[in-house]
Amino acid sequence: MASSEHTVEFEPADRLAQDRESVRRRFWRKLKRVAAKLPFAEDLLAAYYCAFDKQTPRHVQAALLGALAYFILPFDFVPDMLPVLGFTDDAAVLATALRMVASHITPEHRDAARAVLKRGIGESDAEE
Repeated sequence: MASSEHTVEFEPADRLAQDRESVRRRFWRKLKRVAAKLPFAEDLLAAYYCAFDKQTPRHVQAALLGALAYFILPFDFVPDMLPVLGFTDDAAVLATALRMVASHITPEHRDAARAVLKRGIGESDAEE
């Protein structure tokens, strides 16, 4: 069997991850809607800042953009509107990506994430 038969791909997320600007725009729209429900909002934002940091290696950016794209998709394995369980699949995808690239998420990325959460997510964040 070819190795591609053993891989799990999230084709819609993979396609979306190729369009960095679409990920950027859609990320902020969805985050504004759901941030209060996300226990992993700080990790999600740190991943965002790392993915869009010009100093981050391309392979790390690709892994994080894939996880962010999965987060913003309107459909996924567990619908986000389900109470309690809705974001578990998003959290699992993000946690996997973060484990793979943890050494690239800097204190500056975490500080930026905390600053956004502290002041609240607003329109100006979409331009960052």
